Amino acid sequence: MGPQQNNQDRKRSRRGGPREPQEFEQKIIDLARVTRVMAGGKRMRFRACVAIGNKKGKIGIGLAKGADVTIAVTKAVNKAKKDLVVVPLINETIPHEIRIKSNAAKLLLKPAPKGTGIKAGGAVRVVLELAGVSNVVGKILGTNNKVNNVKALLKALASFKPASSKRVFEKKKVDSKKEEKKSVAKKSTVKKEVK
Repeated sequence: MGPQQNNQDRKRSRRGGPREPQEFEQKIIDLARVTRVMAGGKRMRFRACVAIGNKKGKIGIGLAKGADVTIAVTKAVNKAKKDLVVVPLINETIPHEIRIKSNAAKLLLKPAPKGTGIKAGGAVRVVLELAGVSNVVGKILGTNNKVNNVKALLKALASFKPASSKRVFEKKKVDSKKEEKKSVAKKSTVKKEVK
């Protein structure tokens, strides 16, 4: 038992102990081998489309090429981290229905009651899961191209306004109307007392 135990200790020390949890979860949406014709022949590279999200309303998409799959994926993840979109969630769903068209991609997204889950297909489902939208109904109406569909979805999610600022604005409007009514009522009672 002595030598085996010693080997396991060495392996643990090389690894550096337990890993810290990552901030974003990542999923590869599309991986393609692309070629470019050069003077000496064809040059092959890999194109990776990666979605990252924290399942709390932050989502990002990255598209990058590299000589190797791992290089392409890491480049895509770094690009995705640079342009993150915050999705305003209301009761674990999106604020309202939206139809979006971007290039050949057409998407329809509708809010859904609790317990519905994510009813969407293809890459749209993956991105909505990473964004943390638990209940939503989605339909891909246009192309089947994953990259275009994901770009259209990101455009749709970015178009939602944060719900909190809208509610505060509406509350201020309502409060100001109530105050106006009160002040009008006070003025009328003051006039009556004067007479």
